[in-house]
Amino acid sequence: MHPQIAVFLEFVREHQEFAAPMVFLLAFGESLAVVSLLIPATIMLMGIGALIGASGIDFWPIYFGAVLGAGLGDWVSFWLGRHYHEQIARMWPLSKHPDMLPKGHAFFEKWGWPGVFIGRFFGPLRAIVPLVAGTCEMPKAAFQIANWTSAAAWAALLLGPGSVGLSQVRDILLR
Repeated sequence: MHPQIAVFLEFVREHQEFAAPMVFLLAFGESLAVVSLLIPATIMLMGIGALIGASGIDFWPIYFGAVLGAGLGDWVSFWLGRHYHEQIARMWPLSKHPDMLPKGHAFFEKWGWPGVFIGRFFGPLRAIVPLVAGTCEMPKAAFQIANWTSAAAWAALLLGPGSVGLSQVRDILLR
């Protein structure tokens, strides 16, 4: 494990009161256009899921922090795409990766609103699909349905296995 990730997880274990806000920030960053390519938030969130099971941290505040952060991150990305349209390709860091937007656009054109849902579960797509959905002027209601349902499923997928699996092992060992 990367040393910074280990330090972060140890901090969360020792300061559980900060876990939900930190998970919110991680999920927000992980879902915000392009930022998700810069931080290893998925690994940290999975580690926090394991801490939930191992340390007895309350699952629901962490889960809702992850859902809210992920949903808002995608919503901001969608808004940026709608607001900046064609200009977005000329802005840093997308200007340094000219292939990202066309690939995201092709994915979105093929899959439409289900692509917003599916894209959440694949790192490179998670970074770009909401932005592309905004530039394609996807209807807001359809985007929000795909956005929030995928945020709920994504948070459960990242946090759930560690929190359920380790707590059950702990209970068996303590019997």
